[in-house]
Amino acid sequence: MNPQGAAVFLIDIAFSVYIFIVMTRFVLQLARADFYNPISQFVLRATNPLLAPLRRIIPGYGGLDVASLVLILILIVAKVMVLLTIQYGGLPSGIGPQLLVYTLREFASLILNFIFWAVLIRVILSWVAPDPYNPVVRVVVQITEPVMAPCRKLLPAMGGLDLSPLIVLLGIQLLKILFQIH
Repeated sequence: MNPQGAAVFLIDIAFSVYIFIVMTRFVLQLARADFYNPISQFVLRATNPLLAPLRRIIPGYGGLDVASLVLILILIVAKVMVLLTIQYGGLPSGIGPQLLVYTLREFASLILNFIFWAVLIRVILSWVAPDPYNPVVRVVVQITEPVMAPCRKLLPAMGGLDLSPLIVLLGIQLLKILFQIH
């Protein structure tokens, strides 16, 4: 039995879930999604305790929710520091530059994976033809449409088949390979 491993697992999951929720809030605002949707309301309520005080210090810029981005970066750094402290009994010396690089790579990976999974979920939902007024379906469409619409202009529907998700998914994988993001 390894209680240290269990603690690392639980803390990693807790940070990852909350980082995902904050990223969802950032993407919902970026996509100008409907914030009266029940899913959006949950995200707002879950993120407000940490974002409200941060917003007093860090204002938005050009419609971009900078406070959410800063909170994501802070949470990634906090997660790494807590996990390293648990695993190794403290932080290694000279971790600053490595932590900065890791945080930026983790952030880029988070954004790309978020979009990847949102597009994949939209593709799967399109196969089962769900109710378009379902709150989950509406949020997924609102999140993915800003990324998929430009791809439709490049490659219009062919015989009723929309290949824009394929272009987005391949583009994400290409970016991950080019920038060596996991």
